Amino acid sequence: MAQVEKKAGLLRKSSASRKPLKEKVVLMYDEIFAREDPAKNNPRFWEELFLMKVNLEYLEGKLESLDGDELMKIKDNINSLFQHCIQALGEEHQIKVVNALQTLCALFRGVHQKNKSTSGFDIINMLMGFDKAELRMKDLMESLDTLLCGEGSESLKSLCLKLLLCLVTVTDNISQNTILEYVMINSIFEAILQILSSSPSRIQHGYDAVVLLALLVNYRKYESVNPYIVKLSIVDDETTLNGMGLVISQALSEYNRQYKDKEEENQGGFFSALTTMVGSMFIADAEEKISVQTNEAILLALYEAVHLNRNFITVLAQQSHPEIGMLSSPVTPVPTTPTTPLGTTPPSLDVMNSTELPLDPNLQTSNLLITFLKYSSIVMQDTKDENRLNSAKLCLIILTCIAEDQYANAFLHDDNMNFRVNLHRMPMRHRKKAADKNVPSRPLVCAVLDLMVEFIVTHMMKDFPMDLYMRCVQVVHKLICYQKKCRVRLHYTWRELWSALINLLKFLLSNETTLLTKHNIFQLALLVVNLFNMFITYGDTFLPTPSSYDELYYEIVRMHQVFDNLYCMVLRVSANTGQWKEPASKVTHALVNVRAIINHFNPKIESYAAVNHISQLSEDQVLEVVRSNYDTLTLKLQDGLDQYERYSEQPKEAGFFKELVRSISLNVRKNVSLNTLSQDVLLKEFSSIS
Repeated sequence: MAQVEKKAGLLRKSSASRKPLKEKVVLMYDEIFAREDPAKNNPRFWEELFLMKVNLEYLEGKLESLDGDELMKIKDNINSLFQHCIQALGEEHQIKVVNALQTLCALFRGVHQKNKSTSGFDIINMLMGFDKAELRMKDLMESLDTLLCGEGSESLKSLCLKLLLCLVTVTDNISQNTILEYVMINSIFEAILQILSSSPSRIQHGYDAVVLLALLVNYRKYESVNPYIVKLSIVDDETTLNGMGLVISQALSEYNRQYKDKEEENQGGFFSALTTMVGSMFIADAEEKISVQTNEAILLALYEAVHLNRNFITVLAQQSHPEIGMLSSPVTPVPTTPTTPLGTTPPSLDVMNSTELPLDPNLQTSNLLITFLKYSSIVMQDTKDENRLNSAKLCLIILTCIAEDQYANAFLHDDNMNFRVNLHRMPMRHRKKAADKNVPSRPLVCAVLDLMVEFIVTHMMKDFPMDLYMRCVQVVHKLICYQKKCRVRLHYTWRELWSALINLLKFLLSNETTLLTKHNIFQLALLVVNLFNMFITYGDTFLPTPSSYDELYYEIVRMHQVFDNLYCMVLRVSANTGQWKEPASKVTHALVNVRAIINHFNPKIESYAAVNHISQLSEDQVLEVVRSNYDTLTLKLQDGLDQYERYSEQPKEAGFFKELVRSISLNVRKNVSLNTLSQDVLLKEFSSIS
């Protein structure tokens, strides 16, 4: 009963003897929802309305209760309310501006809620009238731009961004939100950049500004020229780009910190005691308790920046700051932010302000790329549900864009830019958890390769994520292509990569029947075999030492049974007519040099063992045989090993991004409530001003 009365805007509980009283603002709303002009009998109606505290719940509820036909009957009053909201945004009286912004949000949400199937044009007509729509939206966007760029209240600027996020996300599919055409025409891009380029405004509003920009960039991006895409692609102001990078980095850092806190909390509790008693039996179960919700909105912003703006690549590595996750003082959440799942809210102001802290020489420095790699190592651990799968896919797409960029590769492989990157590793029964302090300081490309190897090793499972594996191996291939082209001799434990790739082939062979019902495993097998061909053909140009090349041959010979079985399988499949004939035959041809190595060295090794009466050769003895028999080995030169198809979003990824943006839009709509900025706090602030 109390809830019903709250919705009705009642001042006190009803009694049997008399009807409950309504707030004055609710009575005024009722006048708007009547068919007559509310200002007819009260010329000061609109002026009085915006001096009163908005009853969002009642106003939205009333709008949601009316269908299109009912709304059209009071269209003139709704249009008038919309018009007077915009006029109130120019008032000096700040309370009027606050109430107008909140009323506009209620209008956008309420009208859309009941009329989801109604065309965008009809909704525009209901809200502001066709004939006046262009003028109304121009005035609205100009007012918001003025408020965002002015010297006014930070709370007011925050409210403007909430209104814009509300407007952008009122439809499930933002490309069907016809009102956004006016947001394209009357751009607020420069206002967003101004927020990001100024430290105080970035700390307060950077998160909302970046998410808003990411969403606007995705409005009809495949159907028409989107001015936000064009403008984002040519931004070259270093301060602005660094500001965007800071916002993204701090949001991801906060997520990483919270995950680490939860992880440590789990390890120190009940599960820790259990695993001490019975070994590692429960370690996987303990980890599953770490429930984190990924932050696709901020990840999308990072993708758009990396994909669209070549200048942003410099931000990835140049922006060093102390590791937020290593700061000892706890982070105090903003009191006005409602409690939501981890990863869905912007970082607290304390974290956003952390870049202003003095650098402690004892803290490990970091940058946006390192923060992103750590974030990726968390979300890529568990890809069983769709959200995590999509998040992992987006991480790999971002890494693909980075791996293709010449400048990005230059700093990834720079020997003078060494970092200690502590990636999160999935707990597995057959390996010990590596201590963070054991990670050496190396070029950043080593961390990227570590992440790819970690993914390859940990996701060979029944529900096989084929698409992620393809992207993962392609990232490795693109990095090696750069090393071959620029003759970069990277000191990396290549053996771990070779071992992971061979085990992947072994998994594909063991699960051939099951996997072939869902996936073209020959496509992945071909990528893996051609990676080995890259090492065989060009390894002498980029492997760090001659002994590394010897170790490659040793691994191929040692694991020859896997390659032999693969050859038998692809030969069998390619001999039959069917859908896999052609892809299988490609793998057959790609194996020519691997088989030549095996067929050349195996007899030599057996002969060496027989002559020296040794039943089982040591690694050093096998390597000695390899080194002394290179001269008689004949290999075929294979073309195109260092060529690859460059990443293109359209058309291959268009479907993925449409669904991703829909999911982000729903999440933003759910979490961006005007109650994030408490009405009471706002009204108190502006009452004291006036």
